[in-house]
Amino acid sequence: MEEQENDEEDIISTNILFSDEDNEEKARMNGQHTEHINGKTIVQKGAAKQQLLQQHSLRSIESTVVIRQLPSEGLSFQLWPAATTLVSLLDGYRCDSASSPLTSTLSVFSVDANRRPLNILELGSGTGIVGIVAAITLGANVTATDLPHVVPNIQFNANANAGLLASDGGAVNVAPLRWGHADDVEVIGRDFDLILASDVVYHDHLYEPLLQTLSMLLLGIRRKKTVFVMAHLRRWKKESVFFKKARKLFNVDVLHLDNPCDGSRVGVVVYRFDGKG
Repeated sequence: MEEQENDEEDIISTNILFSDEDNEEKARMNGQHTEHINGKTIVQKGAAKQQLLQQHSLRSIESTVVIRQLPSEGLSFQLWPAATTLVSLLDGYRCDSASSPLTSTLSVFSVDANRRPLNILELGSGTGIVGIVAAITLGANVTATDLPHVVPNIQFNANANAGLLASDGGAVNVAPLRWGHADDVEVIGRDFDLILASDVVYHDHLYEPLLQTLSMLLLGIRRKKTVFVMAHLRRWKKESVFFKKARKLFNVDVLHLDNPCDGSRVGVVVYRFDGKG
């Protein structure tokens, strides 16, 4: 989730949850208080930066991805529902591609068994979980991007999962990318098969910069057609402005719709965008 620092909201939690009890000793070494609750180790926040480590199980590889969140640092450092949906779909695609909502999009890249790895760009990566899981489940080369101050945490998470990435033939490169900045796009290039994003339609003042970046990547004379897959959870009516503008530039189709979570009237929707013409 890309954002500007002055738009960040204070979302504060006082506890840090680790699923691995071995982390208790690390917490003690950092001068933090720990206690056990329901088999988990709860680490009370001290003077150090608040951290939340979560393990995400991937059925397709029978292993787990570890992601660090930094909730006190802002929205870009936290996991959001749309990212979880994309992670589940990528995991499901590797388990059973025939029944996956992503098959119609990804199958065109897997016709040749000797093909090169997919080149994927993730916009507004946040914690980087979607890009990391895409690299693992698809054996892809992923460039995970966000604002410069978010990049170090994405790199931390990529490094934390380096073993899984290496064993499954994937790779994650991390780079800053400010939406609407042509010079940033020039640095990372345009040679991508697939672009991924989740929960990026959030602040209305970023709609236009996001559309500008997508236009740079999806439109124009190109040797190949790049596809953009975006998971989105609708929160406000104003978000319809983004989709109205997007449909003037791109073909926009729905690939998947989650059932609403408890207490919500809507679920995460996964869209496919490609250039018209």
